Amino acid sequence: MNKVLVTGCAGFIGSQFSKKIIKKNKIIGIDNLDKYYSTSLKKKRIEELKKNKNFFFYKIDIQNEKKLDNLIKKHKFKYVFHFAAQAGVRYSIINPKKYTLTNIFGTINLLNSLKNKNVKKIFLSSSSSVYGEQKKFPLNETIKAAPINHYAYTKKVNEITGEYFSLLNNMNIYMLRFFTVYGQWGRPDMFFFKLFKSFYTKKKFELNNNGNHERDLTHIDDVCEILIRLIKVKIKKKFDIFNVCSNKPVNIRNVVNYVNANLFKVNIKKKPRNFLDVKKTHGNNKKILKIVKYKKFKNYKSAIIRLHDWYLKNKIYKY
Repeated sequence: MNKVLVTGCAGFIGSQFSKKIIKKNKIIGIDNLDKYYSTSLKKKRIEELKKNKNFFFYKIDIQNEKKLDNLIKKHKFKYVFHFAAQAGVRYSIINPKKYTLTNIFGTINLLNSLKNKNVKKIFLSSSSSVYGEQKKFPLNETIKAAPINHYAYTKKVNEITGEYFSLLNNMNIYMLRFFTVYGQWGRPDMFFFKLFKSFYTKKKFELNNNGNHERDLTHIDDVCEILIRLIKVKIKKKFDIFNVCSNKPVNIRNVVNYVNANLFKVNIKKKPRNFLDVKKTHGNNKKILKIVKYKKFKNYKSAIIRLHDWYLKNKIYKY
């Protein structure tokens, strides 16, 4: 049984990925249960994972180099998935220092602790936000990054750091540029949950730029399946960057219209475009699909209906 370290295991992607691989792997999950959003939700995710005997949780902040180092010395990890980070584009303008300390220095702490530990593969989470505003789509991994906010900047720095550690320490490190991941157990501040909440609390939904944005919506189940396949396949390079996306951008206004027609009528409050938001994300996923041989991405329309059903059944977003 492989031993896998998952940082940020109480987060959205970290928790759902852990759940998918937990039956065949021993998961050591760490998280600091940061209060950026509901700690109750994060604890609920951990409770779900603890139902399996192969999951072990440690409350550790990746900024605490000593605790992190001690944990890694105690275990012989075959794979590492680093999801721990300060999330949220808009909050990065309010507290940029927190993003720098967590995302940049926290990642350096992790990589320092993993040196000479013979880890087979290390996967670090990046973001489509590193591309910034672009004009030619779909975006492939060779396009020059142009971050327009501090969150994106920290992710780009992590890519540079990952490449440096790989080259200097002969480590297999792979960057994952996630594009608008959505689905069950997502963050409360994500688009769909805010949309659902606005209806059930009888409040207006604030729609930036009248919804004239395009997002490469990628369902969490598709993301997890791709990550599972990345564990199994051979990756030729010791360092590489991969887009993790559906390659099917959707206009946000069209999403709202679909919800209006099939679920409930959304009471819209129009707001101007937030300067921190890019107009469009659309990733080219040919590079990663060539390796993992994955094709069947979820259709966002049927996924929204299932997500809404899940939202009502679980009633966890009251926190």
